[in-house]
Amino acid sequence: METVLPHRYIAIEGPIGVGKTSLARRLADSFAGELLLERASENPFLERFYTRPRDAALPAQLFFLFQRVRQMEEIQQADMFRPLRIADFLFEKDELFARVNLDRHEYALYRQVHDRLAVAPPRPDLVIYLQAPVEALLDRIARRGIDYERQIGRDYLTRLNEAYMEFFHGYDAAPLLIVNAAGINLAEGDEAYGLLLDQMRQVRSGRHYFNPMPEIL
Repeated sequence: METVLPHRYIAIEGPIGVGKTSLARRLADSFAGELLLERASENPFLERFYTRPRDAALPAQLFFLFQRVRQMEEIQQADMFRPLRIADFLFEKDELFARVNLDRHEYALYRQVHDRLAVAPPRPDLVIYLQAPVEALLDRIARRGIDYERQIGRDYLTRLNEAYMEFFHGYDAAPLLIVNAAGINLAEGDEAYGLLLDQMRQVRSGRHYFNPMPEIL
């Protein structure tokens, strides 16, 4: 196990296929942390959304909203003396996806439901935003071989990537580490992973960037 990190709650974010869950699992394994994962496979509308997005966008989004609310409640009710929690999502991502996936009438209904839930999610000590171009995302999605994800198109990933960039351009709710993950495997590559850990240990506030050296790409 690695040396301890100066954080108790780390959230990892980025578009589909960028490697959030793989990095979360490795960090949890390295530091004996509690792993908090999105449970996308539990969403009964997700496969339908990828094949017929207009038919299933709203129920898929509402299912995720209620699921994430339950997960935030679990975090708040859990033992806060645990040394480290690592999540592969931010609660705020739900609205980001809602803006991308829903038409204006669906989004208005979504906002009514969202606001009535009055969720106050815990603030991470560190947010890691993984970036990668659409070509890299498409390649990783194809390689991990989840059947319904094969329906994800270039245009959708482009819109999602742009939404993430816009969201994190103004994000200041927690310390932020922006990582160029285009050509590195943080789940397996020891050199890149070690350099990332060094960067993480230095982040206490503000916005930081990690762009791996060319020789480890």
